[in-house]
Amino acid sequence: MNNAAEVNKRVESLQAFMVRNNIHACVVFTADPHMSEYVPEHWHLREWLSGFTGSAATLVITQDQACLWTDSRYWEQASAQLNNTVYQLMQHGMSGVPDPQRWALSMLQSGQNVWADASTMSMQAHSIWISCLSEHGINLVTEPDITNAIWKNRPGLPQNHIYVHEKPFACRSVSENLQSIRNEMTNNKCQWHVMSSLDDIAWTFNLRGSDVSYNPVFLSYAVISHTDAWLFVDSVKLNSSVNSYLRNEGIRVKAYSQINEFLSNIPIGNTILYDPSRTSLALFNSINHLEKIPCINPSQLIKAQKNNHEISNIRATMEYDGVALCEFFSWLESELSDGSRTITELTIDEEITNARARQPNFVSPSFSTIAGFNANGAMPHYQATPENHSVITGNGLLLIDSGGQYLGGTTDITRVVPIGNISDQQRTDYTLVLKGMIALSMARFPKGTKGASLDSIARMPLWQHGLDYGHGTGHGVGYFMNVHEGPQSISPRQQVGDQYQFKSGMVTSNEPGLYRPDKWGIRIENLVLAKPVEQDNTFLEFETLTLCPIDTRCINKNMLSYEEIKWLNSYHDQTKSRLAPLLSGRAYDWLLKRTAHI
Repeated sequence: MNNAAEVNKRVESLQAFMVRNNIHACVVFTADPHMSEYVPEHWHLREWLSGFTGSAATLVITQDQACLWTDSRYWEQASAQLNNTVYQLMQHGMSGVPDPQRWALSMLQSGQNVWADASTMSMQAHSIWISCLSEHGINLVTEPDITNAIWKNRPGLPQNHIYVHEKPFACRSVSENLQSIRNEMTNNKCQWHVMSSLDDIAWTFNLRGSDVSYNPVFLSYAVISHTDAWLFVDSVKLNSSVNSYLRNEGIRVKAYSQINEFLSNIPIGNTILYDPSRTSLALFNSINHLEKIPCINPSQLIKAQKNNHEISNIRATMEYDGVALCEFFSWLESELSDGSRTITELTIDEEITNARARQPNFVSPSFSTIAGFNANGAMPHYQATPENHSVITGNGLLLIDSGGQYLGGTTDITRVVPIGNISDQQRTDYTLVLKGMIALSMARFPKGTKGASLDSIARMPLWQHGLDYGHGTGHGVGYFMNVHEGPQSISPRQQVGDQYQFKSGMVTSNEPGLYRPDKWGIRIENLVLAKPVEQDNTFLEFETLTLCPIDTRCINKNMLSYEEIKWLNSYHDQTKSRLAPLLSGRAYDWLLKRTAHI
């Protein structure tokens, strides 16, 4: 992390550049040209300018002020990392806090200029900003190139090798994927489709890479017509085997840098499908001469509905992950009981990754492990560092949110365990969160239901006590792909459109929480699969996929209903029956102990 003096120096340099170039405000997104959640270092301008390392934030910098917007997951982290800098923290989502556009308008006058990087501004964001600014006569400009002008030692583009995702883990052929996409192109009366989102491209061509932390994707673009498909990628990433594979699949390869030129040369009069939330302004400018159909990438909805072979692989992957977690938690309890070794939040990150790495088909973590003890657990996306972390000692609650990328699936799980003695209030909080998680696990709902309708089910036990949490309840999860992957989600922020309806085969997290600032945090998370109700095919229900005991030592049993206790005991029976044959020794004994009925 950059120190405050260095951050302030960089902001001053930017502001001087703005004055020289008649720029009155600068907008910096957390984004790359592919609208990725996790951004390669080459596009870490927001972090470089602010020192804030969270995964979501927007900067607006005027010639004499600087503000950073981030949501409730990061308020405490941002407050600490922005301390002594010129930045004002704007708590996005808090009542009375203006959004970045409205704040910028309050600082500017008609005729002035707002700069944004066209390559990292989605068309969705562009639409929001341009509608606000144009109403007040303020210009949105994308020149000159501020990033390269002020960031002299900017990291280069990642050049990691691409590999083929092969059978039995790849369960759909490239030709099947392309045909599914082309069917949607036909339905939308489109001759062309451009993709810049990396998960869609990797899925379509059954390829994987490591250009983006935690997500097995690679920098690329793709263009699909009804007869051909082009992959735009740097040739250094392709070995002879992958080149041969692409030739056999009929995929034409062009340089990563040739995408704009290629799109510009598609003849006028053609129609192209693009996703506004996943297409940059720079890329859009290359198709401005074409008839354009804005639509969610067809591959988003297709790959969200896992097929039977993928579901089978995911279930097997959950067993591998469950074995790793049993080995880890049994190790943790043993070490804490022994007391001879200092265990920190960093130790937990290291050991849980090591446990997964011993399992078949493991590739990498699916995100940076969150291990938060007591007050650190109250920050939903807390990240321990060598400079700032806690030792696991004394009394309290330890929250561990972690996941793995395996060839046969992606995992994400959160558990909270007691350290020493815990209070009655902590038990009450834990049980309320558990009640919400169980309620959503048992939910049945009509096909076509959207996540906003499901979200309140998990919150109801907390709401009844005047409590709530700031994040969504669940996010879609990819298949050996992004751990956060839509289009579906379980969130109070209603999304408009049929593409956000829940459908059979969708894998989603179920993770209500409760956070007491400066005290403790609780989140309990399983992944669940939407599937038809056997007795009524017009309804869906959830199958819990994750296999790991939920710590019953934190429960106030008197707060649970008969049905809730029955669900928990049944879940533990399933976890034990599937994991016990794969375990031995300390981990086996731990599993039996932690799955005992309450």
